[in-house]
Amino acid sequence: MNSTGHLTKLGRYLLRRGSCTRTKIRFASDHVNSFSQRSHTCGELRSSHIDNTVVLYGWVQHKRFNFMMTLKDSYGVTQIIAPQDQDPDNASLSVLSNVRMESVVKVTGKVKPRPADQINKGMPTGDIEVLADKIEVLNDCKEDLPYQPRDYNKVKENLRMQFRYLDIRTSRMQQNLRLRSQVVMKMREFLCNKHGFVEVETPTLFRRTPGGAREFVVPTRHPEKFYCLPQSPQQFKQLLMIGGIDRYFQFARCYRDEGSRPDRQPEFTQVDLELSFVTREDVYKLIEEMLQYSWPETRKELTFPFQRMSYKYALAKYGTDKPDIRFGFQLHNVSNICQNSGIKVFEDVLCENNGTVQAINLKQALTHLKRKDIEELQTTAKTKYKSEHGVIVVKIKDLDTWQSPIAKLLKKESRDQLVKKLDIVAGDLVLLAAGQYEETCMLLGNMRLEAANLLETKGIQLRDPASNAFLWVEDFPLFLPNDDNTGLESAHHPFTAPHPDDLDKIYSHPTKVRSLHYDLVYNGAEIAGGSIRIHDANLQKYVLDTILQEDSSTLNHLTEALKSGAPPHGGIAIGFDRFIAELCNATSIRDVIAFPKTFEGYDAMSGAPAKLTNQELAHYHITTIPKKPLDK
Repeated sequence: MNSTGHLTKLGRYLLRRGSCTRTKIRFASDHVNSFSQRSHTCGELRSSHIDNTVVLYGWVQHKRFNFMMTLKDSYGVTQIIAPQDQDPDNASLSVLSNVRMESVVKVTGKVKPRPADQINKGMPTGDIEVLADKIEVLNDCKEDLPYQPRDYNKVKENLRMQFRYLDIRTSRMQQNLRLRSQVVMKMREFLCNKHGFVEVETPTLFRRTPGGAREFVVPTRHPEKFYCLPQSPQQFKQLLMIGGIDRYFQFARCYRDEGSRPDRQPEFTQVDLELSFVTREDVYKLIEEMLQYSWPETRKELTFPFQRMSYKYALAKYGTDKPDIRFGFQLHNVSNICQNSGIKVFEDVLCENNGTVQAINLKQALTHLKRKDIEELQTTAKTKYKSEHGVIVVKIKDLDTWQSPIAKLLKKESRDQLVKKLDIVAGDLVLLAAGQYEETCMLLGNMRLEAANLLETKGIQLRDPASNAFLWVEDFPLFLPNDDNTGLESAHHPFTAPHPDDLDKIYSHPTKVRSLHYDLVYNGAEIAGGSIRIHDANLQKYVLDTILQEDSSTLNHLTEALKSGAPPHGGIAIGFDRFIAELCNATSIRDVIAFPKTFEGYDAMSGAPAKLTNQELAHYHITTIPKKPLDK
């Protein structure tokens, strides 16, 4: 992919030796021009083509002086000139002057060198132009397009979603979708050709799965019977292992009815993998080598092996299970220092079970942030993250001058200990929070990211967008309290195996059991998750019936299969949309999906979801209840 966005990586693939060596992707022009009436693409012509007769197809991008235009296609842009000494048999000038922007045209002409003062070195085709013998309008574009599809145009996202076919014409979307296609192909090649995986398509119509996210329901012609769209192919891939397909994968379409969530889609793609007779170390190595094999050359080289971190450490130092390790601002537990610090709110919290005081030192942030910025951070903690007490801010003017509501109350001994533990110097900004351990760590973890975002708006680069900070997070708890604290739920899913060192605790202290669940984090985004699975039917039934209080009869097909000679197995699923978004430096996964849903889960282009008539609903034995108007 070159600097102007003209893509040259769709042709022949020249492979270096070694199953895990990155491949160089080379473009061959005859490949993209095969089975086509064009002779060349709009990004292909160079000085070596001068005096060649060519046939180009594309969209009118710009027009100048009524005799000059640029023609674009998926591969680049070429300048077209209509002869000004009009030949009676050449109507090119007339056609060019009248054709509308974004019309589809065919150009036949000769490649000529540009005049020396018109050469554009920033454009791959900038040394040449095509002198048109004939310009044919294949489809004239209407005058009133909702917007012109240009990369520099700032178009609201709802318009981009509504007229997605225009948005796809931009070089940004072309690059994203083509990179996605290239990575898909390389992953398939690695799994199938290099390591003997079998690609298996699993059903989309299934039944409800206990636990997990809310599923989409599909009515049937059978009264009171419904399908559910699978959240993932989890059960099917385990059944494939039992069936002897010991290396499975697919690019699976998955569905979750999660409502309005910022960067989620109700339907999404994951690279789903499962293997028999593996440990989590084997899964780690597989994924690292697959990423290396399919890694785009436009990104920095990867470093192996990826860093490892326990869930416990990630929460303690970063306040999250998906830490962005590209920058500092780590959390510090200052509970011991604040035990007798003179700050009553801290001392009261520390008297509670599981109470803690945590701190972050935003190094030199005070020199870049204004008073309103700091107030914004405090407001965010209370409103966005629903923290009752929020965060206490301490401005370090110098080691003897601390500006904070607690500055006068804090004992000197505690202050000196904080200086040493947090490495405080003049110009630092310290955030303190108190409360229950998990909630307090997560609050400061969020504030760490908010502070980084704020500082980067001031020109302080903390996170290199070109870096590749991969991290395996492991040793998660197997179970967590559910939302209303009436029982337990799976931290990952109910098929995750317990850590072998904690197996005995599952019958006595299930909340103390670690799991064999692992996540892969890339630049602070969780892009993959997996686990070693339960392959013992009795243990699976105990987890479902006794610990999770789920009706295991809905999974009889799985528990019966586990009794039929189930091998030890495990796997992982890569959230492919999010992974590609990170590779493309896209701000949203919607920018790497051809036809995404909006934030609210609607298809702005077609208007889906849409109503059905009563007659259509009757076939499925369904009636709808009209929405009642809100009371005034």
